[in-house]
Amino acid sequence: MRALCCAICFVFLFFTELKAQNSPDCRTAIPVCADAPILGTTDGGGDIDDFDPEVITESGCLEKGSVSSANLENNSAWYVFRAGTDGQIGFDIEALPIVPGGIVTSEWDFALYGPFDQTSGQNFCGIVGDGTAQPIRCNYEVNDTNFTGIGINPVDGREGAPFVVGSQNTYDEWLDVIAGEIYYLFINNYNTNFDGDPESFILTFTGNSVEEDQDNALDCTLRDEFLGLDIIACEGDPDIVLSALNSPVGPNIANITWELDADDDGTYETVLATGAGQTELTVTSPNSGRYRVTIESTFGNTITDDILITFYGVPELDEVRIIDDLANSDQTDPYNIEIVPLGDGDLEYAINGGEFQDDPVFLDVPPGINTVIINDKNGCGTTEPIEFLVVGYPKFFTPNGDGIHDNWNVLGIETLDNPVVFIFDRFGKLLKQLDDASGWDGTFNGRELPSSDYWFRLDYERDDQGVLVARSVRRHFSLVR
Repeated sequence: MRALCCAICFVFLFFTELKAQNSPDCRTAIPVCADAPILGTTDGGGDIDDFDPEVITESGCLEKGSVSSANLENNSAWYVFRAGTDGQIGFDIEALPIVPGGIVTSEWDFALYGPFDQTSGQNFCGIVGDGTAQPIRCNYEVNDTNFTGIGINPVDGREGAPFVVGSQNTYDEWLDVIAGEIYYLFINNYNTNFDGDPESFILTFTGNSVEEDQDNALDCTLRDEFLGLDIIACEGDPDIVLSALNSPVGPNIANITWELDADDDGTYETVLATGAGQTELTVTSPNSGRYRVTIESTFGNTITDDILITFYGVPELDEVRIIDDLANSDQTDPYNIEIVPLGDGDLEYAINGGEFQDDPVFLDVPPGINTVIINDKNGCGTTEPIEFLVVGYPKFFTPNGDGIHDNWNVLGIETLDNPVVFIFDRFGKLLKQLDDASGWDGTFNGRELPSSDYWFRLDYERDDQGVLVARSVRRHFSLVR
């Protein structure tokens, strides 16, 4: 649905070179291309805490900024690029003075995250922010040449190398890319000028891929998606600010129209704002939908872009569907369940403190009380452990007085209709009759019975479509001393 209505490539190139760009939010990172230098700026702070300041105090080589109140994200700018060809990519970040000919007060550092697969549906900024994804290139050495980046420092010719604290090499080694890979570039001003004035830099892409094919080394169609990649966010997250100024026409705008397709069904039913001054749109939680902007430039051209923003809430459990147990099927072993959540999300499930899995179906679940936890993989929350009951019998018990498995019974017997359990020894002698949850302690007439296999018969009734049907289960279990 993203479209470039009119080809104005020459104008695009011109304004890419001159326009200062900034997005201090990873979610709205500015798509960039290798065809021209980019003038970037920061204005004193991050838009949101991409890095939780209470949890993430460093990422790769980066640390909190020089301001005591700053977190890892301090005077930041975010960019995203997509490799257009296989090969070698680098970049230069050049610090600029606040006024021409003045003193450079900024101290630029960077971290590069990736490669990411755009088709995976992952929340890239989420896994960057929680520390799951760590930088593949990172540098915060003192920039004595006013340059940092990947590749070769253009001032002193020093080649990039893996980051080592105290090396005073502000360049990291070249990046080998494969076409289609997505990378996020975080540029951070460790120092500030302490007066709140914006500080600027120039970002220029380098490397063999750029030298051989500047127009395609980075996929320039990504820049036409100037609103950025689709965003996955959590309910309650800070506002998301979309900017029309990141479009290829820059500030040369005659009119702007923002629209919303709330159901993402191809129908933009709501006009949210219109006018030349509507350069930004603020999207608040939990207003999911596809947002589209149409820009009429002063050159008479029209461009448009759209972005899907999806807010997910903390996961909730609808039900634990018992597929197989004594109460719900004729299956007596093993017992199987399915976790049914409420709503959507990129969810994973774990039972009884085990490993998470994407599949909501669990096989061979133990009888009795179990617990389930649902986790949103986008970082939108995790449920508390939720109990559920599987009606069935344990295969063994150990009546040794330690308080663990000291009694045997059909677990969940109290949920059955008119249940009766008869316990026999291997010769068919009746040892115990149970009709409640008290259980059997492994004795007969006050005498402890030996370790062996014992048999039981469970008689109960089950509601089959409104009709109580008599059921009988015959199995064996082990007494272990």
